[in-house]
This record gives sequence, C-alpha cells and structure tokens, in this order.
Amino acid sequence: MQKKIDALNAKLEAARLGGGEKRIEKQHAQKKLTARERVTYLLDPGSFEELGILVTHRTTDFGMADQQYYGDGVVTGYGTIGGRLVYVFAQDFTVFGGSLSETHAEKICKLMDLAVRAGAPVIGLNDSGGARIQEGVRSLGGYADIFYRNVQASGVVPQLSAIMGPCAGGAVYSPAMTDFIVMVEQTSYMFVTGPNVVKTVTNEEVSSEALGGASTHATKSGVAHRTAPNDIACLEDLKTLLSYLPQNNREKAPALPYETGPEWRDQLEGLVPDNPNQPYDMHQVIEGIIDADTFYEIHRDYAENIITGFARLGGKSLGIIANQPLALAGVLDSDSSRKAARFTRFCDSFNIPLLVLVDVPGFLPGTDQEWHGIIVHGAKLLYALSEATVPRITLITRKAYGGAYDVMNSKHIGADLNYAWPSAEIAVMGAKGASEIIFRKEIAAAEDPAQKLAEKEAEYAEAFANPYRAARRGFIDEVILPRETRRKLLRGFASLEHKTVEQPRRKHGNIPL
Repeated sequence: MQKKIDALNAKLEAARLGGGEKRIEKQHAQKKLTARERVTYLLDPGSFEELGILVTHRTTDFGMADQQYYGDGVVTGYGTIGGRLVYVFAQDFTVFGGSLSETHAEKICKLMDLAVRAGAPVIGLNDSGGARIQEGVRSLGGYADIFYRNVQASGVVPQLSAIMGPCAGGAVYSPAMTDFIVMVEQTSYMFVTGPNVVKTVTNEEVSSEALGGASTHATKSGVAHRTAPNDIACLEDLKTLLSYLPQNNREKAPALPYETGPEWRDQLEGLVPDNPNQPYDMHQVIEGIIDADTFYEIHRDYAENIITGFARLGGKSLGIIANQPLALAGVLDSDSSRKAARFTRFCDSFNIPLLVLVDVPGFLPGTDQEWHGIIVHGAKLLYALSEATVPRITLITRKAYGGAYDVMNSKHIGADLNYAWPSAEIAVMGAKGASEIIFRKEIAAAEDPAQKLAEKEAEYAEAFANPYRAARRGFIDEVILPRETRRKLLRGFASLEHKTVEQPRRKHGNIPL
C-alpha cells in the first residue's frame, strides 16, 4: 500500500512541476509567468485547490501516445481572491503550446459547471496556440462545449478573461462571450485568422501585433476592455475589477465601510464653461462625485466620446456611463452606442446601479455612420437602458439634444431619478440650427440676416437653453447646484436600494443586434 501511495505522490509532484518543466524561481515583471505562477499570484496564498491534475490526453495518433503530460496543458481549480471564492483555469503554453484537446476542454467545462452551481466567478487565463490538430474534430468539439457553457453562464456568474499569450482561430470566441477581456501588451494577440492567412487571401502584409495585439483591440476593435503592460499588472487588474462585482446574479457587489460626512463638492462648481461650444473633461465631474480614487474605467481607449466604468459611491459599487465633451463633443455614434449598451446590460445582469451623466449634442451625422448602421447601433443603447431594472439616475450637466436626450436614460425610458444642473440645455437641437429652421422666412426677409439670426438664436436659447421647461413637465425631478450633486446621488441611490420591477412574461426580448 505504501508503495502505491509513494507512486501517487510522485505523480502529483510531477504534475505540479508541469510535466518536468523546469521551475523558474523568480520572474521579472517584464517576462511572462508560467501558468502555475499566474494562478499562484492571482489567488490568496494557500487557497488554490487544483482539479484534474492527473488528466492526460487520449490521443494515440501521430506518436501522441508517447507524449503524455499531467494536466494536459491547462491548470484548473478554485481558490479565493480577497476571501471570495473564484474558479480559475490557466492554459499552459509549455505543454503542446497550450493547445486545446478533448480532455483539456473537458477540464475547463467541468470547472465552469462547478462555478455556475456554486455561484462564483470564472476567470480564464488564456495562453494557447489553438486547437490541437492531432485530435481533429474532437478538439473542435471541445471548443463548442466551452462556448455553450459561456452562454449558459452569461448573466449568471461574472466571466473574466485574461489574454496572456496567443489566442487565435476558434479560441477567440470563448473570451469574446465573457464579460471582460484584459490583454497583456506586446505578448498577447487575438485574431480569427493570422498574418499568413491574411496575406494569402487578401495580399495584405501585417504583423501579429498590428493585426490582433492589445493596442489594436483596445483602440480599434473594442474587443479588449483593458490592457496591462505585463502579466503581474494584468492579474492585479483582474483583482481590482472583481472587487466591483458580485459573486453571481442573485447577490449585490460587496460594499466597503463608509461614514457619511459633509458631502458638498465645491470643485464641481464652474466645471461647465459658459461657452456652450467649449469642451471640458467629464472625468473631472466623475471624480467630483464618486468616492476618492475609485474610478475603474472600461474601454478607456475605445469610442472615447463616451465613458464607461465602475466606481464607488458611499462605499457601494456603481456603474457610470457619461458623454465625453472632449471627444467628438460627446456625440453618440455607432461605437459609443455599442460600448455603452454592452456595459449597461452587464450592470443590469449583476445588480449594479447605473449613473448616467449627460452632455450630448445628438447623434453623429454623415454617410459613414448611416451606412454602417448607426440607427440599429443607437437602438442597442436605447434598448439596453429601457430594459434595465437596476436603480438608474441621470444627471444632465449641459446639452441634451434630440433623440440622444431620449436615449441617454431619460425619464421616458424608465429612469428613476433625473437631475439637471442649471447649465443644462434640453431641446430638439441647438439654438442656432433651430432658429435657422423656425425663423427661416423672417431671417431671409431681414435687412441684416446675420443680425436677425443672432436675435432669434438668443430668443430660442432664452426659451429652451435651460432645464426649467423640462422640469415643469416633470421630465426633470430637480434642478440642482453642482456642489450638491454627490449628496443628492447618495440619497437617491439609497432610496432605490430595494427597487423591484415586475417584467412582462417572455422568453427574452429581441435586442436589435
């Protein structure tokens, strides 16, 4: 019996060493960590419990029977982060390039099934060359099994993906269906077809980094929600992100201790310029409202005309959507609408209240936007906010024009509380454009058309370039001073903490995809 125990212990030790892989005692932050080092760094010390450590592949073709490694290229198990249960898998590039086999996929699927049953987040550390070609359709079936579980877990438990090496072909679709993706700069990439295939089919010369690197997906495609300079920073990013999220869709995100004090914020006064065409940084408004140093931005470098991210208000987790006047004057376009819609649906899935800060002159005009479907993309944000049942508060800081006023969490689509600063302008369009239409004949007949236009523009602005007409109709609950914004929001969200909404009975809605 003792011999059997000793033999089993030897197998376990061999598996923990990565099938004979030489251990690296110390890694510099600039270098890639091994799969086990990543898991060890991510989880609380001593909390990791590994599953499937003795699993090996079943392939006998192409000489694979003689190449058996314990774990089969993926480390799976559970542990804690900040004392909270999480399930983790980390692909091991040192074993067959981290390629996905039938058993490799089975390990990940079992882990995801456990996570859903336990009601705990799933974190995937991706570093794989793709499907294991020696297994043919069995590896492709393994990917499909994982995809199916991504969908079943969606909106049930948070799913986080870190791309820490190659991720190509079918492998990209699992991270794409998770809630958030963090990519490591210079050492990771994602693409459906690599540079060689691209060159063969389209004759384009492109590097892996330019085609699917972290910078590309953070700025151009929006596939990556965050980027990190190295493995350590990436894992720290995941820990921070997780701190804003609940364990599952039946719970609320953990709150930090908070003592209410003087909640006036004088730094908010004067942030909005008197000139309606002069930009300002909406980040300053956000920082003046939330708990100090708690803003965690999502998609910072993509569709910069809208800001999305998590923060804390009174110690509690909050989702923020805000137009950014510094980029395209804060207009809504296709990319920003999709970005905000996706973020809205995540927050609504996991009981995270939403604060919407509005300074929007409308939707971006032009043939490019129209031909690329701004109608349907704008409708996604409208649909997502209309569908959301979490507490929703809107603050209009300056412009709220046209259909964009409706879309940006107006009272008409179910917002709970709507505030406006005295600087707010709520109208169909700006005073100049409206005057040119309404008073066209008078302006044309005037001796000095330019002067007449200026007069009519001032007349229209006097009537509509303020929030009071909307407040009289009940579309704005209160016009507040900037300095009292934080206090109003703390009380507003506290009043909505136990909000419940009865939804119509249906299988699911049909969002305009």
